[in-house]
Amino acid sequence: MEHILSEKIKMGIAACQYGGKVRYNGKGYEMLGYIGRDRGNFVWTPVCPEVMSGMGIPRNPIRLSGGNGFDVWNGKAKVKNREGKDVTDILLKGSQACFETLERSGVDAYIFMEGSPSCGVYRTSLKNKRLGNPPGVFGSLLLNKGLFLIPSSDLQSPIKWWDWKRRLLAFIWVKKIEITDMEVLYEVWHILKFLCHELDGSIAGQIGRQIGQIKEFSPDKIEEIRRDIMELLRTPSDIEKIKSWLWKNYCHLKNHEGIEIPSILPPEALRSITHIAEEMLAMEIKIRNTPLIFGSAPITYSSSR
Repeated sequence: MEHILSEKIKMGIAACQYGGKVRYNGKGYEMLGYIGRDRGNFVWTPVCPEVMSGMGIPRNPIRLSGGNGFDVWNGKAKVKNREGKDVTDILLKGSQACFETLERSGVDAYIFMEGSPSCGVYRTSLKNKRLGNPPGVFGSLLLNKGLFLIPSSDLQSPIKWWDWKRRLLAFIWVKKIEITDMEVLYEVWHILKFLCHELDGSIAGQIGRQIGQIKEFSPDKIEEIRRDIMELLRTPSDIEKIKSWLWKNYCHLKNHEGIEIPSILPPEALRSITHIAEEMLAMEIKIRNTPLIFGSAPITYSSSR
């Protein structure tokens, strides 16, 4: 089974993180510089729900009042600007317009600005690292629509970006692959199971048992399992898990395939975050042109195919 993506991934991004000077104070940030050459592997669609709402630049900053973004969509909370003006209706329209743009662009993922009352997912305030009322208005819409969501601040960390990217590739691959029978399902799970177990062994175990208990191919059941895998792939890993599973995968390939990469160190060895990211890339490069699978990053992207 092919486990290489060859088409550029369509990615949405908050316009202020793409460099657009569209924030309430007329500022913007060029965050894609942190990911270097990876930038060219994506087709970018920048959007800003606050600009699309018609609030303009510059504008009064906004805040959620009485609940979070989900509550705003359900009519149980409001969005107000610094002067106390209710801007709920126009922000809802701006958010919907942005999502329709992302839909037309065919995006599978979105890079958001954490701390924004519109785009934020886990935090809607930038003051003293307070959480605010997460998720934001646009953030809650993106969560409901099932997009793969990446905080823009994580682009600054080589290991966090590597973690997001490998899970994003797997997310898109399993989302789009056609599962026509149980044999294909088994192969899909064989490719992804090591990564899934790294992210959450308990949930991965449940998915594995679900697959093992299927007696007869059922499209509905297959789609349920696909959704469970995609949801798990949206979960970030951590440094200790990454190091441990890198070593497990490396030892397996070394013992069974004779692969030798001296730069890869055991989990207990002290090294920098940058070195860990370099180990991951070295492993990917080593097996990129082979039929082997690197369990920590099982799906790869190659623009030459």
